[in-house]
Amino acid sequence: MADPAEDISPSPAAKPAKPRKPAAKRTAPSKSATPKPAHAAKANGATKPASPPKRKPPAKPAPSAAKRAGKAVRSAFDSLPEGTGRMVGAAAAGLVAGLAATVGRKMAVQAVSVGLSADWAEALANEHKAALAIIDEIQATDMKQTAKRGTLLVQLKHALGKHAVEEENIVYCALRDQNDAAHADSLNHDHGYVKQYLYDLEKMPHHEPAWMAKLVEFRGALEKHMREEEDEIFPALKARLSDDQNAEISRGIQREGLALA
Repeated sequence: MADPAEDISPSPAAKPAKPRKPAAKRTAPSKSATPKPAHAAKANGATKPASPPKRKPPAKPAPSAAKRAGKAVRSAFDSLPEGTGRMVGAAAAGLVAGLAATVGRKMAVQAVSVGLSADWAEALANEHKAALAIIDEIQATDMKQTAKRGTLLVQLKHALGKHAVEEENIVYCALRDQNDAAHADSLNHDHGYVKQYLYDLEKMPHHEPAWMAKLVEFRGALEKHMREEEDEIFPALKARLSDDQNAEISRGIQREGLALA
């Protein structure tokens, strides 16, 4: 029996190891690669992309000038005495809608001239005082201030023109309704000469002494007309009318004045 130690037969040769393939280079994904759909990302446990920030609602546009003026007019109405507010509101109701800015300006002009008085005779007396105040300013000028004289004369013409329309379209008509056509026609006749004086003053050179003399003459005629209205004719008319009739004349005065303010 052979000795195992002496068994030196060679053992089968081991198979050589296969060479390892080099690892493939990892390349960055192409920019044109199609992104995974949202549901696929959710399935793979990917985090949900942050939602875009909420957009702030656009700021509301600033109120228009007409709306701001309308609000100012309403506030002015609220601050007036109850009777006056109702009277002015009735006179201006047809004008406020859609024309708030214009009406706000007109209300300011009318308030300066008549004081928004609820009494028609008092309102017209206030306009008399306003016209005389303009003449005071003109008389305080000198012959070198021709531009200022011209500007003040335009203001006087506008004030007296608006005033004349209020009286002719409302008060003088009420006089005729009360069988006092004589006074109505006489006062209306005076208005014709008021226009004549204003026409002459516009034509004359404003630096001449004759211009100021004409203005003084005009003032005297104007004051006579005003005293007759305030002291005699208007109080007598007011006494003959009812409260409702006097209120109607007051509304008419404001309506005509606002139309021309």
